Amino acid sequence: MQIQFFGAAQTVTGSKHLITTEKGTKILLDCGLFQGIQTDEFNQNFGFKPSEVDFLILSHAHIDHSGLIPRLVKKGFKGEIYTTAATADLCRVMLMDSAHIQEKDLERINRRRKNQGRPLLEELYDSEDAAHALTLFKTVKYGQTFHLGEDKEVAVLLTDAAHLLGSAAVHLTIPEKGTFKQLTFTGDIGRPEDRILKKPDVFPQADIIICESTYGDRIHEKEVDMKAHLLRIVKDTCVDRQGKLIIPAFAIDRTQELIYALDQLYSSGKLPHIPVYIDSPLAIRATAIMKEHEECFNPEILEYIEKDGDAFAFPYLHYVSEVTESIALNDKKEPCIIISASGMAEAGRIKHHIKNNIGNENCTILLVGYASANTLAGALKRGDKEVNIFGEKFEVHCQVESMDSFSGHGDYNEMLDFLSCQNPSRVEKVFLVHGEYETQVSFKIKLEKAGFQNVQIPALYEAVKI
Repeated sequence: MQIQFFGAAQTVTGSKHLITTEKGTKILLDCGLFQGIQTDEFNQNFGFKPSEVDFLILSHAHIDHSGLIPRLVKKGFKGEIYTTAATADLCRVMLMDSAHIQEKDLERINRRRKNQGRPLLEELYDSEDAAHALTLFKTVKYGQTFHLGEDKEVAVLLTDAAHLLGSAAVHLTIPEKGTFKQLTFTGDIGRPEDRILKKPDVFPQADIIICESTYGDRIHEKEVDMKAHLLRIVKDTCVDRQGKLIIPAFAIDRTQELIYALDQLYSSGKLPHIPVYIDSPLAIRATAIMKEHEECFNPEILEYIEKDGDAFAFPYLHYVSEVTESIALNDKKEPCIIISASGMAEAGRIKHHIKNNIGNENCTILLVGYASANTLAGALKRGDKEVNIFGEKFEVHCQVESMDSFSGHGDYNEMLDFLSCQNPSRVEKVFLVHGEYETQVSFKIKLEKAGFQNVQIPALYEAVKI
């Protein structure tokens, strides 16, 4: 068996890991889009032939894990794509949304490349490619083993990873030299105290683990009262300074967590009478999908829904679909809260809102999730005094706040807890992916202290024989 790492290797984006069995079957774990500055070429070229891949197993719907699926199909993949029903439902809106972004952004990207004297890029994929890819999806349930191919060579089990609605850890039983190897791909590891989702599932003993490491060097801040922290920022920005609160948030899960928190503040009578705008058609559709998958919800939010009726609706909340409505928000002078995608502020309407408010000292940009260093959100979180938006330089005069308590990624203690169902002495290798290199080195040390041996940090395109 061979594992080769074609993305999320010493970085947190572009998740793609190719398993080649002893028999020659090729199984791709995730097919994510590289996001951030200077990633165009990585998205154009896979590093392998899509037509040679037999199966794709998708851990969850985030674009850095699913966003290149339409291009994979466009370039020749004809196999089946296995994932949970909730992930498939989310991908139906996310991949079409991503295709729309690709179509809009290509002209701008190529204009920049032409000015730089660099070769122009072809379109990654369009809406037709995304629609075609969606026909290949096959949904499976958590906890139910299924087999790949007519000969049932490889057994697959998905367990709840609690990172996103429908997210899964992937467990493969692969024939190897007369016996079997148990390989686990954690996907992105969620948090045991997620405000909406259930806790992560325990999973079977593995021989090989491909493990995410996003927050492998840090502990999330202990939020005594997350809603009180959020309320303080709302009052400081919108009441005291009469400014706008701009929140870049992933359209799925993070946006709904924010809505749920604001809904609770409204129900308790604490939320000021300030309009809240969800300026993301994708987030609007995702919220509707989440309501259809309450089987993924934890008991606390289910109890709240039973009492309140709806955790994602209150009188000051406005869902903004039309572009004209979104543009009109820039002309509004009164205080408001604008929640818009993307979470790393690399695409979508949020970039316009940041551009139009970054110079206003009365406004606040609130960062509520992981932000890769080479993204706009990453630059803001780092404290850069000048940032690049749409190819232009802007000075940062607004307030920038951060709330790590909203993160959907487990910190290193939560990841170690996720792995605690394993006997470390029986794990032959651990490959760390989906993390910055220095973070991975730190997490490697922690894993070794926990008893895991032979922890490796693969480089991009590195192939490892098992």
